[in-house]
Amino acid sequence: MAESAAVTPRWRKSSFSDNGGSACIEAGQAEGTILVRDTKDNGVGPVLHLTSADWRSFTGRLRTL
Repeated sequence: MAESAAVTPRWRKSSFSDNGGSACIEAGQAEGTILVRDTKDNGVGPVLHLTSADWRSFTGRLRTL
């Protein structure tokens, strides 16, 4: 059986991020998991892994603010 290659997510920066870049997050998707990271970490910081259901709940709550 062939070993599967690692999938590199395509990151998207939040459209609500400020212009200075100090409060930006990026989201990506890999293997059914939503990934969230802090833009200013330049790809080397921690990454939050969420299920699709958790992501929908999170973004739904943000919309109520």
